Amino acid sequence: MKTFFIPLVSAMILFSGLQLAGQDAAEISKRSMDAVDMSSIQMDLTIHILDNRGNTRTRKITMITGTFNDVNKTLIRFTAPPDVKGTSLLIYDYEDKDDDMWIYMPALRKVRRIVSSEKGKSFMGSEFTNADMSRPNQSDFNYQILGTELFEDKMCWKIESAGISADVRKSSGYSKAVSFIDQENYLCYKVEYYDLSGKLHRIQYISDYRKKENGNYIACRMNMENVQNKRVSKMIVDHFETGVQLSENAFSPSVLEQ
Repeated sequence: MKTFFIPLVSAMILFSGLQLAGQDAAEISKRSMDAVDMSSIQMDLTIHILDNRGNTRTRKITMITGTFNDVNKTLIRFTAPPDVKGTSLLIYDYEDKDDDMWIYMPALRKVRRIVSSEKGKSFMGSEFTNADMSRPNQSDFNYQILGTELFEDKMCWKIESAGISADVRKSSGYSKAVSFIDQENYLCYKVEYYDLSGKLHRIQYISDYRKKENGNYIACRMNMENVQNKRVSKMIVDHFETGVQLSENAFSPSVLEQ
């Protein structure tokens, strides 16, 4: 009886610890996402797209954000060069269901909804994806702590987030992600994305965090490296204004053609 009871208690303690670790991982991930506040912002950004031969294409975009009835809305417009000027992307980011996305391309003169299977595809030829432009729904992923690791003199948790279903993985464009989250301020400095076959696909480096008046942060530099095709895309915030109050009408699909 004694020899049976000890392993049973040990197993119960281990199971309880695993449950707690899972809860902690989800909470760390949520606090990390909450530390970055992109609400009521207007910004100008530059995207540099580098191919594996060193050639560079540059894109200029503007972005505005607003929150209405707990729905975060983002409008992205390309302003340069001329061949992409006027291309626009509108995102409705929901807490409890899949995001809505629409794109307008001047050459087609038509607003088109981006379906779920397209969200994991390239964002305008860059190594970022359409899904990278919005905040992931936490309930779509399972979380666990893989350990800790020092990254650029910051002790970070390594938090794995894995899609709970094949549909989620296909929509996001990756099977799992491993985020390096600073134990002091919960800011994320690195994310490894694994493709649907489980192979390392992309690595994102996030830096130049700027603190807002409310104590939250904005990330002003994001580098995405594709380790499979050796391409790199850099997204840099050139200027931003916080506390911008815009009408909800500014985020209607009908404005994309304007």
